[in-house]
Amino acid sequence: MPTILIGRNDEATVELDSRYGNRHGMIAGATGTGKSVSLMLLAEGFSRLGVPCFLADAKGDLAGLSQAAGAPSEKLTARLTRLGLTTWKPQANPVVFWDIYGKAGHPVRATVSEMGPTLLSRILELNDTQEGVLEVIFRVADDEGLLLLDLPDLRAMLGFASGHAKDISSRYGLISPQSVAAIQRSLLKLEQDGADAFFGEPALELPDLMRQDMSGRGVINVLAADTLILKPRLYSTFLLWLLSELFEQLPEVGDLDVPKMVFFFDEAHLLFDDAPAALRQRVEQVVRLIRSKGVGVYFCSQNPDDVPGEILGQLGNRVQHALRAFTPRDQKAVKAAAETFARNPKLDVVESIGTLGTGEALASTLGDGGIPSPVQKILVSTPECRIGAITDDERATVRARSPVGAKYDTSVNRESAEERLAARATAKNADDAPPVKSTGKAGDSASKAGEDDAGWGGAVRDAVFGTRRRQGMVETMAKSMVRAAGTRAGQQIVRGILGSIFGGKR
Repeated sequence: MPTILIGRNDEATVELDSRYGNRHGMIAGATGTGKSVSLMLLAEGFSRLGVPCFLADAKGDLAGLSQAAGAPSEKLTARLTRLGLTTWKPQANPVVFWDIYGKAGHPVRATVSEMGPTLLSRILELNDTQEGVLEVIFRVADDEGLLLLDLPDLRAMLGFASGHAKDISSRYGLISPQSVAAIQRSLLKLEQDGADAFFGEPALELPDLMRQDMSGRGVINVLAADTLILKPRLYSTFLLWLLSELFEQLPEVGDLDVPKMVFFFDEAHLLFDDAPAALRQRVEQVVRLIRSKGVGVYFCSQNPDDVPGEILGQLGNRVQHALRAFTPRDQKAVKAAAETFARNPKLDVVESIGTLGTGEALASTLGDGGIPSPVQKILVSTPECRIGAITDDERATVRARSPVGAKYDTSVNRESAEERLAARATAKNADDAPPVKSTGKAGDSASKAGEDDAGWGGAVRDAVFGTRRRQGMVETMAKSMVRAAGTRAGQQIVRGILGSIFGGKR
């Protein structure tokens, strides 16, 4: 079976078996200890096996996956020799850049309906009552056949709900003007953060993330998150939405020789900080079950305890870089990390975690039968791509060659809730408007002059329809019909005349 080399020591080699790539994993360690290199190493290894990956680039250094490494330096040559990498050669990976704001990559969009009220409530930081009102508004939109695609649609729907609060409350449950106003204020704040660029069409389609290039290598999707990371709720909710979409749309496949896709959660603590219990439960459920869809999830964070214990227990493949035990919390984190590894009698894990150098790690992966291998202290392997940031010109070149740019770079705004509610309001205003009265002035209308025409046509019209002073034929017949309608014979006459006008029985 194909494997991904993670690292070696003098006695053992640690590799990730592709059969267990969907059993999830964890990359942890303090800042500057080599977490990003380990992440790039795994992403590059999965890509080489034909597995598409998705990762968020919070610092800009993961974009180096798109470029080949430079010529080996003396230090790198010595490292390659220690690792026994005789076939190592610099090469780039197939990369597609994405960016919610559409600046450093192709725009990533989702519709408001796809996001749903639960995740949207988290972005908006709503309380339970306000979340319940938002759920009612989504239900009303569904029942009314109104599409919620972007934030203007949601704002229009909130205005509609506020104007029809009494009717909606009687059918779906109480909604108060105060709750609607609070949601509207949160929407305004969300727009000021620039999140309105995320909601709209064309919405991201999962097959465009699960591509291979012409040589069969999996495409690595890199989300520019240097700005997004400053909005933790939007960042974490977007990643959770994407993971949920994978879970809901992909079919059950069981265990495969290689995963269908691998998903990296960088800065994983942002996903769980201040998260309500229901949301944490949803993450746990998705992580536990998405394995059967052939998707692997790898969390990257400074401390292992940034990830809840019920999820940490699902992570079979582990790479632990150095942790510095300077505080009681750090000491607790070191002990917690040590306890999650399969025991190695030859290694003091607690002591090793604190003394690891840059580029070193403790690693354990799943072996035959899904059994964790004993933890090993290793020298981490080296990616064949560039380790570090890229220039704007290099990014622009990669983006110009992208196979999905033409599909996503231009936004689409089709008829949805905002337009339809505006059309309803316009039609209602027209129906409620009073009839226009004549002023008797020359500029009233061209038809006025036609009505005053004294020609032959005007005379016929006066005879048929009458004038202000004289009764016409139609009025005379109508009065006669009304008088006749009181008798049985009269009713038959009326039905006969109306039948001839409308073309017989209906």
